[in-house]
Amino acid sequence: MRAVATALALILLFAGQSRAEDYAIFSPQAGSALSSLGASPSAAATITAADAALARTPGPLAVVHTEGTLPGQGIRDESLVARRDLPAMLDLALAWRITGERRYLDAADRFLRAWAGTYIVSLNPIDETNFDAMILAYDLTEPNLPAGTRAAVDGFLRNLASGYLDDMDGAPKHFYTNWQSHRIKVAALASFQLGDARLIERTFEDYQKHVATNVLADGTVFDFYERDAIHYVLYNVDPMMMAGLAAKAHGLDWFDWKNASGTGVSSVIDWLTPYVEGTRTHQEFVHSRIAFDAQRLAAGQTEYAGPWMPERAVNTLALASLLDDRHSAAFERLLATTERRPPSWMTLYNETRQANSRSGLTN
Repeated sequence: MRAVATALALILLFAGQSRAEDYAIFSPQAGSALSSLGASPSAAATITAADAALARTPGPLAVVHTEGTLPGQGIRDESLVARRDLPAMLDLALAWRITGERRYLDAADRFLRAWAGTYIVSLNPIDETNFDAMILAYDLTEPNLPAGTRAAVDGFLRNLASGYLDDMDGAPKHFYTNWQSHRIKVAALASFQLGDARLIERTFEDYQKHVATNVLADGTVFDFYERDAIHYVLYNVDPMMMAGLAAKAHGLDWFDWKNASGTGVSSVIDWLTPYVEGTRTHQEFVHSRIAFDAQRLAAGQTEYAGPWMPERAVNTLALASLLDDRHSAAFERLLATTERRPPSWMTLYNETRQANSRSGLTN
């Protein structure tokens, strides 16, 4: 019944429309609430990061490529350096909405224009998954940007959304793994940001197909059995929750959509929780079927072996708690055990939810 209700809500929301509200995650109410968070430690930390970003010169590349590479191989190292621009522009956009200071907006504009005008969409979802930060930066600044920047970024986002959705109409590389989760995330954020109802509908169709084949009856995902690693459970479910958060911001419930086995993305969080709380443990990558996992370990990337550490789920539980309050207690307990924290935008988004709730509004 929940699946039927979700599909019906999508039909009703976009019936007769070619456009939806054009924001990815930060609704007008959420964006406005950021200006009330100036005294928040998270806001202060974000402004500090944005101040550092003011001194950066955009360094976009036409191509970034890190997928399947080890340190020193190909353009991996240059790509990692260039990709630092993406969270920097998000910090600038957040600082603009928190403070209203034009210097942050102008800097975000420079980064957005530089990347939209230089980068060539590759449709490699592992290389492009980090562009979620660019989409959120645009989400927070779009109404205040010059027309030329808006046109450039809109064109860039349409290439991302249409490209990935057209790919998913067939059977693209690794369509049964986390690669598809990252395709769905990028397509969802771009489609909601564009406000294109048909692209959003197509994304939800792909979301359902992926949950139907990737999320198993026991609440795990295919990648867990292929890689023997909770690392890849998180890398699979986090992008799906980002897509779900964009949907939730528009009144849609993708997170609880269930497949024929009665499981969905929310089921994966339920499966994960005992490992986060330490009642179950797992040795990572012991029986991985993918040779690259052993190659990374041999290259000194020690996170690809040994016991899985619960602190690695901080971002995952942060997203889950934004989607369903029943995960908030587990998230708070996890935070009490580690210094690791989720990205500032997640914390600030949660604070806008709380601020709007006090005012009788929703995000």
